[in-house]
Order: sequence, then structure tokens, then C-alpha cells
Amino acid sequence: MVLTSGVNRVNEKTIEQLGGEKIKKADADFVRTVTGFTIGGVPPVGHAQKITTFIDEDLLQYDQVWAAAGTPHTVFCLKSSDLARITDGTIACIK
Repeated sequence: MVLTSGVNRVNEKTIEQLGGEKIKKADADFVRTVTGFTIGGVPPVGHAQKITTFIDEDLLQYDQVWAAAGTPHTVFCLKSSDLARITDGTIACIK
């Protein structure tokens, strides 16, 4: 999973290098199986399976960020500084 600032485009080659394998866009069935949530509502935590997570370093410039909260119609606010801790994610330049 890649958590990125909305103004940035993810550099897929960088994610492949960080993760050590080729990546591809996940389809809806894969997302639901791995996370337990549907596309459009996947939160950064609480997944059905452990997920490798990369966090865009640019998110840390904000005191707070908003994330999906399990449905396409719900969100929650958290401190950007808490993202790595709650997701066990790796902070990186991914743009």
C-alpha cells in the first residue's frame, strides 16, 4: 500500500525498488481479500492481512492528514507523524 500526498504522482519504479518486486494495480477482488475493504474506502490500518506500506515523505509536512475510514463515504483525521507508527510503514520519497 502506498499512502501519498494528493498532489504527488507515485513513481512506480521507486516502489518496485523499495519493495524488491514488480508491482501492478490491484483489482477490486484482490483489495477486498487482502484489506477487508472495498476500493475507495480502504483505511491505512485494520486490514485482513499484513500489508507492506510506504508513506510519501511529503505527507509529513502536514500536521494532520485525512484517510479513508472503511467506506467510500467516511474519513478520519490523524497526525501525519502517527502514520509510520500505526501502519509500520516506511517513509520514502515516492514521487
